[in-house]
Amino acid sequence: MRYLLIFFLLLTTGFSFAQDTSLKSKVSGTILNSANLLPLSNVNVININKVKGTVTNGRGTFEIEATANDTIHVTCIGYQSLRVRVTNDWIKNPNTKIVLTEKAIALEEVFVRKYMLTGYLEVDSKLIPYNENYSYSISGLSKSYEGGERSPGAFSRVMNSIFNPADMLYNFFGNKPKELKKLKEMRKDDTVRNLLETKFDRETIAVLLGIDKDEIPEILQRCNYSQTFIETANDLQILDAISGCYEEYKVLTKKTEKYVKDKD
Repeated sequence: MRYLLIFFLLLTTGFSFAQDTSLKSKVSGTILNSANLLPLSNVNVININKVKGTVTNGRGTFEIEATANDTIHVTCIGYQSLRVRVTNDWIKNPNTKIVLTEKAIALEEVFVRKYMLTGYLEVDSKLIPYNENYSYSISGLSKSYEGGERSPGAFSRVMNSIFNPADMLYNFFGNKPKELKKLKEMRKDDTVRNLLETKFDRETIAVLLGIDKDEIPEILQRCNYSQTFIETANDLQILDAISGCYEEYKVLTKKTEKYVKDKD
């Protein structure tokens, strides 16, 4: 009888703990402007670990799925981005306030006379340089690779960057399997997709993938996207490009491993 009572108490305690945990699966708070402590609406709030996003309402408040030790990335146009670690205290306190600081942006004088145009179309059309970007289709892949030029060596560079196991692309994708699995989750969340579609600074992508912003152009170059695409695409297009390149990398890696096994 005593053992039965102990078992019942343990079961009740476990049930209460599970119930308590489920109630604490979200955190909430209010985003304020540091200059006047007024609430900020339409601030993007992303849980980096769970790849879930939301935006603040007209009162500056938000609620998002999170557990202890998750990292929340807060970003808003015109304000310094902020990363906040979720603590047990925050989970217990729904009235947490987060303050954002406005960016100090200095505008410099700009001269738009790069090509010294004359005003005559026939003359100016020869003065302005242009880049031709070409795509190379690879058998077995649903998506073609974009190359920066059309020359005898361009296709070879595409193939070399794919199959060379010592290059940066192989090392990056091989060393970050967990981070790159987030790519699929990013596509599923509407808030994250909408945010990336309006951004061109690569900051959110870098935070979500756990990489430096300077690595992104190099990754895309190794995937043979043109310089024009790298410089002008929005963050959502960059995300899709890296995601597509990663999926193709996995296909080619499997084919290479199968070829080696068959050869042995």
